[in-house]
Amino acid sequence: MDGISDVAVGVKRGSDELSMYNSPNSGMSSSSDGASNGSDSKKLRVEEAPPSRVLHIRKLPNEASETEVIALGLPFGKVTNILTLKGKNQAFLEMGTEEAAITMINYYTTVTPHIRNIPIFIQYSNHKELKTDAGNQRTQAVLQAVSAVQSGGSPSSDVQEALAAASSPVLRIIIDNMFYPVTLDVLQQIFSKFGTVMKIITFTKNNQFQALLQFSDPVNAQQAKLALDGQNIYNSCCTLRIDFSKLVNLNVKYNNDKSRDYTRPELPAGDGQPSLDSTVAAAYSKDSNSLLGKIPGALSPLSAAAAAAAAAGRVALAGQTGSSGVLLVSNLNEEMVTPQSLFTLFGVYGDVQRVKILYNKKDSALIQMSDANQAQLAMSHLNGQKVYGKIIRVTLSKHQTVALPRDGLDDQGLTKDFANSPLHRFKKPGSKNFQNIFPPSATLHLSNIPQDVTEDDLRLLFSNAGGTVKAFKFFQ
Repeated sequence: MDGISDVAVGVKRGSDELSMYNSPNSGMSSSSDGASNGSDSKKLRVEEAPPSRVLHIRKLPNEASETEVIALGLPFGKVTNILTLKGKNQAFLEMGTEEAAITMINYYTTVTPHIRNIPIFIQYSNHKELKTDAGNQRTQAVLQAVSAVQSGGSPSSDVQEALAAASSPVLRIIIDNMFYPVTLDVLQQIFSKFGTVMKIITFTKNNQFQALLQFSDPVNAQQAKLALDGQNIYNSCCTLRIDFSKLVNLNVKYNNDKSRDYTRPELPAGDGQPSLDSTVAAAYSKDSNSLLGKIPGALSPLSAAAAAAAAAGRVALAGQTGSSGVLLVSNLNEEMVTPQSLFTLFGVYGDVQRVKILYNKKDSALIQMSDANQAQLAMSHLNGQKVYGKIIRVTLSKHQTVALPRDGLDDQGLTKDFANSPLHRFKKPGSKNFQNIFPPSATLHLSNIPQDVTEDDLRLLFSNAGGTVKAFKFFQ
C-alpha cells in the first residue's frame, strides 16, 4: 500500500491499529481524495476506547499541516508526539498526560473541532503511547519548538537550524472577523513577545486587513506562528491567520501608521500610503490566498500580556480624533429604499440605532451604529456594493448622532429609531455572531426559523422577494 510512505514521523511499532491501516486486506482505501477522509464507510472500530493520552484524529483535510494538528492540543497541555497518516487523512496526537487528553476530548465533545473550516473527529486511541522512529527531524523540531514556546524558553541550536532552514523571517498576517480596528502598533506589541520585530507593512487586499512582519531571526517567526496562528486578539474576534511569506526582506520607504522600519527611525512619514515597490507588490499577489479561510481548531485567547497590549491599542483607537458611529450613505435607489431595508443591510455588521433618509435628498441616508468600530466595519464591507441596482457610497459622517424629528412633526416615515429592536445581532458581548462577519455574497444564513416552516415555504418567500433560489440546505 502506497499510503505507508506518507507516514510523517515513522511507523508506530507493535500497532494493531496501524497494521490494520497498512494491511492490504483491511478494506481501507489509500486514496487521498475528499471522499476518503476516514469516512463513515470505514467504521472498523465501533467500540469506544478507554481514556488514553494518545488521541486518534480522523477526517483531516488533505492539506492539513502537522502544526495545525498540534494546535488542536496546545490549549490543553503539552503535546509530546504526533504521527500523521496523510494518505488516510488521519493522525495520532500524544499528549503529555492522560488528564490533558481527557480535558481535550471533553471540550471537543461540546465544540466540534475544525481545521481549515472542515469539521474533524477526535477519539481516544487504543494505544497508551506513540512509539515512532526518530527519523523525521522536521516533526521533532516542530514539537521541540512548540515545547519551547509553551515553556517560555527558546529552542536549542539544532532545532533552530532545522526551523531556520524551513522558514523565512517574514510572516504574512491576515486578520479575520476584524470587528475592532487593528493597528501596526498592536501587531508590534503582540509579536515582539517572540523576538525583535524589525519591519511591518500593513495593507488592505480583497477587503481584508493584512500585514507583512519581519523578525530579525526566522526562528522567532516560527515561534510566533506556532503560538499565535488562529488566536483572537480580542474576545471572539480579530482572528490571526499567519503564514510564512516568500519574501525574506521587506523594503519600507516610510515610517507612518501603515508601515514602519524600526531599524531606521529617520525615514520620512510620506503621505500615509507607503508605495510598495513592484517586486513586493508582485510577491503579494502570488503570496496571498493560501491562508484565507484556514481555521485551526482551538482558538484560545492570547496570553494576558499580549491581550493587555492589544486592548491598550484598542482603547487608544476608540477615542481617535472624534470618529463617530454615524455613516452617510449616498447614491441609493430612492424608489426602493426604506429605513427598514437599510437597518437590515447595515445590521449585518453592527447594531443599527437610527436611520434617517434625507428629506431633501432621498438618495442619501444617515445611519447611526452602536459605535465607531461597527461603523468602520459596515463601511469597509458595503461601500461600492450594488443595492437595488445602484452602486452605493458609504462614508463616515461628521454628525455624532442622528436626530429624531421633533414631536408632532411628520417626516413621512423617513426617520426610524431602532434602539430597542429585538433584531440586533451583537447585543451579547462575546456573541458567536462576532465570528460570523463576511462580505456580501450570494449565500444567506437563516436562523430563528419556526419549527413548522418547510423548505418550500422559505423558497417561496425568497422567490416572491425577487430572488432566484439556486440551492437550499437545512442544518442537521
